[in-house]
Amino acid sequence: MKTIDASKLTDLAQTLADAGYRVVVPTEDDNVVRYAVWSPDATIRTDAFPVNSAKDFLFPRSEVIDRYELDGDDFVPQEVDPQAPKTVLLAVRPCDAAALATLDTIFNWDYKDELYNARRAATTVVPMVCTQADTQCFCTSVGGAPDATAGADALLRPADSGTTFILEPLSEKGEAVVEAAGGALADGEAQPDAPAEVPVRFDPEQVRAWLDENFESDLWDLLSFACLGCGACAYACPTCHCFDMQDEATRTESVRLRNWDSCGFGLFTQHAGGHNPRPDQAARWRNRVMHKFTYIPERFSLVGCTGCGRCARICPAGMAMLDACVRIQDESKKAPAHES
Repeated sequence: MKTIDASKLTDLAQTLADAGYRVVVPTEDDNVVRYAVWSPDATIRTDAFPVNSAKDFLFPRSEVIDRYELDGDDFVPQEVDPQAPKTVLLAVRPCDAAALATLDTIFNWDYKDELYNARRAATTVVPMVCTQADTQCFCTSVGGAPDATAGADALLRPADSGTTFILEPLSEKGEAVVEAAGGALADGEAQPDAPAEVPVRFDPEQVRAWLDENFESDLWDLLSFACLGCGACAYACPTCHCFDMQDEATRTESVRLRNWDSCGFGLFTQHAGGHNPRPDQAARWRNRVMHKFTYIPERFSLVGCTGCGRCARICPAGMAMLDACVRIQDESKKAPAHES
């Protein structure tokens, strides 16, 4: 068994960095905990839920996907560097690791995205078992668990009342991280701490069944009433993957950028002629819920939500996917009105 004292997690990060990894950890920045690339002056925080997701390091907020340079009278295509440094996502949450099944599928569905796949191949995922959870956590409602190993290459288990971590490899990438950690780890015995208790709050199949029959329900107006259309939920979500593309040019160079987008934005579906098939927040919020619990399950046999609860924690209006799904399930249990 490979263990490390909890107070020496920075030593592990430093050792992996010295071994050539870009080490991503939950760090504290201006009293906010977020995933960021580790540096020697960073404070690692495993006791708080990061505001962003690990998606940031596999699917950048903005990236160049095509580049052209002027050669005489013609623009000539240039090679685009995938920018895929060898990376370890250390002490991320199991719901972040579980989200990779959705991202891997989306970016290899009808077209294999070389830029995403290069970063994915270079990334080792080491989630930390959650021993605490808050009221917004609902991983168990969507097939996950606080100690789930889906998407993980190794698992970091808190042990001995949080004073120790056990590092357990699960794949060849995980074995390589354990080997690279070298002297930062010790051989010893430790008692794993119990994972957090996260109650099951709803059944995705019941939610999906209601969605299939209630596209025009008046409930969508109520569920979406507080939505500001700011897109914060999509940006924090580990599985949201919508993007827009923009071309920018100078006299000698042209680039095509892929930028994060959100179906919650009013302009997301607006046509060039002015028509918008989702003209209000009710239609846009409905699409967000149905994308997670109808469209992705139908097409890929996956639930497009990992129950991380970030949408609720970051929403300025206090809206939550959990609340919407619980309300939808409650509606599905109501007996239909009898015809007179």
